Formats: sequence, C-alpha cells, structure tokens
Amino acid sequence: MDSRVMYQISYGLYVLTAKEGGKDNGCIVNTVTQVTSSPNRITVAVNKQNYTHDMILRSGMFNVSVLAQSAPFDLFRNFGYQSGLTADKFQQVPFVRMNNGIARLSEHATACFSGRVVSATDLGTHTLFLADVTDGELLCDEEPVTYAYYQKNIKPAPAPTKKTGWRCRICGYIYEGETLPPDFVCPVCKHGAEDFEKL
Repeated sequence: MDSRVMYQISYGLYVLTAKEGGKDNGCIVNTVTQVTSSPNRITVAVNKQNYTHDMILRSGMFNVSVLAQSAPFDLFRNFGYQSGLTADKFQQVPFVRMNNGIARLSEHATACFSGRVVSATDLGTHTLFLADVTDGELLCDEEPVTYAYYQKNIKPAPAPTKKTGWRCRICGYIYEGETLPPDFVCPVCKHGAEDFEKL
C-alpha cells in the first residue's frame, strides 16, 4: 500500500498542552476531533512516547491551541522536534493560562479550548482521550493550519543530499544505510518504516 493515501485526509494541526507539578509542556498533534455537541466532547489521540501524553494521563486535563497559518516553522520545531523531559518548551513562547491553570499559546493560534478527560482508550502506540470541553475562546480571524497547508507552505523543503539511506516523508529525518530495518521507528516524528523513502 502507498501510505501517502493517508495524507489526503484533511485535518488540522494543534499544540496540545498540559501541566503537572508546576511544569508546563506541550506537543504537536493532528488528531483533535469533535465527537458530540451535547455534551460538547472531543477526542485526541496522543503518542505514548510524548511526555505530554503521560501528563494528561495523570492530570486528566489539557488545553488545545488551534494553530494559525501564520505559525512559523520554529513553533512546530519547538513543540514537535524535542522532548519536554529535557527542554522547557515554553521558555521562549508567549503564553497565557486558561481557567484550568494550563498554558495556551497567545500568538499564532486562531482559537483555544480546555478539555477534562472522561475516558482513555489504549490504542497500542497511542492513547485516545475522550474529553468534555470545559472552556474555549476565539482568538483571531486567521485561517487555521491544515496538514496540507503545513506541508506546502510552512515546512522547509528537505535540503538536497547525496547520502545513501532513507528519508522520512513526514519530518525529513535521514536514516543512513543501504537497508532500513522493517521495524524502524523515526526518532523524531515516531512514524514507521512505511513512511520512509529511499534516497
């Protein structure tokens, strides 16, 4: 199967934030979906390798910032290409706190809302959180970022390379070597070998 068929599904990009023990953290997600309007509930699937995942699992609360088309690549790099275990992701990012005490972006976001976890379903590599929406605010009239817009307009094109190896079609990570192990997982974006292309 050509895994690129999945790129045709239209969805947005968000910064999912959590707080635990005085520490703020967040990660990039693309899986926020409203599932009911009464009660107002959403689901979000979060990779278990993200520190934000564990914070939400323990605290039962989170915020979502809907990213705007003005969001620079550095914002995606900050929240998506490093771990909150070793980095303070809010050190240079402007933010405010919502009523639940959790940070949300104060720039480059069209809207924000808070979630209180109702249930957590184990999906293997991810956990699917079902949550009540407890608060929300419109922040600007700018268009939200879709995954397609990000790929075409925000994410830098991969630099030309003559290395022998495999490139992740999602984030551009290069695995050097003639053969890519079938169970290889990208250390940056956590996608599997099926999302790599031969250089």
